[in-house]
Formats: sequence, C-alpha cells, structure tokens
Amino acid sequence: MHCSVCPSNREPAQAEVVVIPIDPEGKACTPQIPLRESDAALVLGVAARGDLGRANGALLWVPLAVHPAAPTEAPAAPPALAAVTISPKTSVSAESVKSSTPSSDSAGAATPESGRGRRGKRETISAAQVRRVLLVRMTFKAGTRKPSEKHFNDALRAAARALTEASPAQVVSLLHEALPEGRDTAWGCRALILALREQLYRFDTYKSKKAEGRGTEAKGTEGRGTEGKGDESDTTEPRRSIGELRLAVDPQARVGIEAAITQAIALADGLDLTRDLGNTPPNVCNPAFLADQAIELGKLHRLKVEVLERKQMQALGMGALLAVAQGSAQAPRLIAITYRGGKARQAPIVLVGKGITFDTGGISIKPSASMDEMKFDMSGAGAVFGTLKAVAAMQLPVNLVGLVPAAENMPDGNATRPGDIVTTMSGQTVEILNTDAEGRLILCDALTFAERYKPDTVIDIATLTGACVVALGAVHSGLFSPDDDLAAELEKAGKAASDTCWRMPVDDAYQELLKSNFADMANIGGKGAGAVSAACFLARFTKSFRWAHLDIAGTAWREGAAKGASARPVPLLVEFIRSRVAPKATAA
Repeated sequence: MHCSVCPSNREPAQAEVVVIPIDPEGKACTPQIPLRESDAALVLGVAARGDLGRANGALLWVPLAVHPAAPTEAPAAPPALAAVTISPKTSVSAESVKSSTPSSDSAGAATPESGRGRRGKRETISAAQVRRVLLVRMTFKAGTRKPSEKHFNDALRAAARALTEASPAQVVSLLHEALPEGRDTAWGCRALILALREQLYRFDTYKSKKAEGRGTEAKGTEGRGTEGKGDESDTTEPRRSIGELRLAVDPQARVGIEAAITQAIALADGLDLTRDLGNTPPNVCNPAFLADQAIELGKLHRLKVEVLERKQMQALGMGALLAVAQGSAQAPRLIAITYRGGKARQAPIVLVGKGITFDTGGISIKPSASMDEMKFDMSGAGAVFGTLKAVAAMQLPVNLVGLVPAAENMPDGNATRPGDIVTTMSGQTVEILNTDAEGRLILCDALTFAERYKPDTVIDIATLTGACVVALGAVHSGLFSPDDDLAAELEKAGKAASDTCWRMPVDDAYQELLKSNFADMANIGGKGAGAVSAACFLARFTKSFRWAHLDIAGTAWREGAAKGASARPVPLLVEFIRSRVAPKATAA
C-alpha cells in the first residue's frame, strides 16, 4: 500500500497523526481529513526519521487490498483480527478472524454480564469497508529501526486523541506492530487499549449537564454512549466513544493476544476506579465514603472487607492514626480488603495506602494556593483500591491484602499541636513537631497492623513529601527500600509497565535526623533530605517483614488544564504482582 504526503523541510514532531481518505482506485492522498463517526478507520504505524511521505519511512503491511501495489515483504500468512470493544467501564470481547477475505458475518460485541466478554460471530473487514486511514508517525531510536518507548507511547496517545475525537464505529489497528526494542505484540496491544481507555475517561459526576453519547457504541455495550444525540440546543461536549477496536495479529498468537486484551481491560477498570476516587470532591470522599467503596468493591469481586472504627483502633493502641483524626468531625477508619486467589498457606502481599481524604496541614496549616489539590492526598488509598480491582478481575493466583488508614487532617480545638507526643500501636513514641507530616503517622500504625497477616512483602504507597516532588518531579515515583532484591523487582515492574520509579536512599545514617529529646523519635527530620527522613521514619515500623515505600507525591495527579488523578502507580503494582505469580509473563 502506498500513499504520499507532500514533503516538508520542517522538523517532524515526535508523534503526529494524519488522516488519509481512500478512493476506489487508491489514488486520493489528502492529509488532515477529519474522521466521521460513521467511518471505519485503519490505523497504521509509520516509523520515519523524516516526513511521512519520504522513502526512509517504514509503512507497515496492511492485510487489506486497498491498493494493487502490495509490499514486497508481506507476512507469509495474513494476520488475524482480534476484536475488542473500547468503551469505558465495559467488558471485552476478543475474537480472532483467521481470514482476510470479505464476509457477511457481524462483529462480536462486548457484554457487561459477569464482568467478562461474550464471544460473538466472526467477521472480516474488506477494503470497501475502510473509509479513512490514520497514519501515525514515530521517530526511530538512534541506531535502530524501531521507535523508542517514549515515542511509541507518544504516538499511541496522539492516535487515541484523534480516534476518540472522531468516535468512529470501527477501528482496525496495526500500531502494535511498530514496537519498541524488546517489546512483543501482546505488550503493544495492551498499551494501545490503555491509551484509548485513558483518552475516553471523563469524570463528570458532579456536572449538571453531562455529555451525551453519539450512538457509535457497539451493540451489547453499556456506559457512556446513548442511542440518540440529545437536545441540539445543549452545548455540552459530546461524550466520545469508539465502537470497536480490531487488532490485526498473527493467528498463532491468538490465545496470548486475547489474554493480553482481557488483562488490559481489567487494568483499565482498576485505573478508572483509582481516578474516580481521586477526583471525587473531599466533601464527598471522606473516610466513611472510602469504607463504603471498599464494601461495594468487596461485593463486586467477592473480597473480604473489614472496617475498623475509632473504638476498635483505640483498643489496638493506634495513637498516631487517631491523633491525626482528632481535629476533624469526620471519624477515621482502618479498611482491610483481602483477595484470596492463592493457596491457603501462601503468605500475602500487603499494600498499605495513605488515605488522608483532605489535608489542610492541621495546626501547621498549608498555604491556601492549590490547597484544593489536597483532596488527592488519598491517592495511595485509591491506588490500593484500583490494584485490588485489577488483580481480582484478572483472577491472579496470589493472596493480596489492601490496608487503608483513612482520616482527615483538620485544625480545630481538638487538633494535635506541634510538641504533642503520641504512642503508636508498636509502643514507640513520636514527638509531633509538624502536624503537616501526618501521613507517616497514619501509615506507621497501619504498618504495625500489617504484621498480623504474616506477609511475604509489604509495600506502602503515599503522597508523602513535597521533597520527593523537588527531587524527581512528575516523571518517577520515589522508591525506598533496604531490600535490594525487592527494590530491583519494583524497578523492573515499573519499566515493564511504563510506570517508573527511582530508588532513593534509606540508609541508617539518616536515622539521626529523627532524634528527639523527649520521645523515641520526631515526625520530621529538618530541612534536608525530607523524603529520605520520612522513609526512615516508616522503616522503624517494618522490622518484621520485607518492605518498600513508594512516594507518589509527584506522580499521583496532574496539574493545570489536565488536572486530575493519574492513577499511578497502579500499573507498576499490578505488574509487580503479575511478575510474582508468573515470572515469565509479558509486561502489562
């Protein structure tokens, strides 16, 4: 298949999309033609150093006879088509088609029943059904014929934006064939599905006028689309959707690709839950709300849920957690969610997520600028919820426990003061020098509580320090662990999932920063090494198990026009758990 786009001398963008219409003779080649929602679209990966039309661009082979001039390096057998419905919060229908000849059969559609896709009839797509071709340019990595992982992901996001804006009824994609070095087709398919689902995500629960569907969803799906277009006088932005995505794959890889699609949908659902919780306003998302959400999650996935209230925490001696909550009218909760997919005697992985549903800083009050973003201070808790949802949907053979200490940090006459000393569940005492260093106080009691599960590994996730944002920005989450093997596992999982973390020190030498003249330790360590001293504080409560700490203060949400929860580090955590139960599995 050949098409030429007028060359240009300007430097190409790292990821760019161009839409090309196809006429019956294959002659038309006009860039920047908008997709129509009724059109089928074929998405091609173009890896090129120059402009799209230059000879050094590598156009992927297309299993559709839209042009008589076939490439010389065509595969021996035509790819299959694995179909998946890409609509937010719906299930997946994966179906392979072993022929590329025209057929009158209809496509399989997703169904919401039991959270699984239902196999439909097989269908092939002929050239006559394709109305537009979307070309996506990628930049080669230096010295290779492959794009870098960053450029590949940029290209996926660019294609996702173009497709969701157009809301086509059907899309066939070959982008997963233009893979970065070391990645396989399953990884590429997952990455495309996740990019589309993220682009389709909207949080408009609290808007008085919600976006209407455009009637382009595949039959059998539910959620964001509707049959009609709504009132024409309504200026609300239409809700975008893609009826169906088809992935052209090797027929011999059918089983692996379908498994990858199913896992991608499960992960996307978990990411959506994490985003929803983070984006919910703090007057709604309080500790009781999180407890209710845990109970609903337990009902949906048959998880055991236990919620401890103030009296139970007092009986356990959780003086640090209760101290943080005592200035708020919202009562604290300790939420424990258990998923049992492994053997009865298998030691669980325990995830502990910071659940401060709003953080004013307490008596050590924060500046007013951007304080609204402190609703995201429960992002660690949201990550635990999303990871549990994804793991349960994947039915991974592992035992997993999620612990969420939930509280609100507010200033009033009952609030903790700088200089107060509290006794933790472990019996160690803490001098509170800054009430805005509250996350470590609720986490330390939850970490002690985790001992009762006799865990294999404990990972806490928290928007803990501004110092980590200064050190790493919004690119990497901060990773702290005295266990080299565990740290290496998490770093590898982060790279595999494109959700990276960077290891920071947690040396005993830094423990000197936490010295107190009046208690066993202080809750802050001074001006220097703030993220490190916070991790060192937590390390004092983790002596009986393997432990790692993820500081997600810089990665848990986005600022500016795209403000909202990012759902990180759910991909990292899910991949870490997947790699534990299936060491040879491909990255999620």
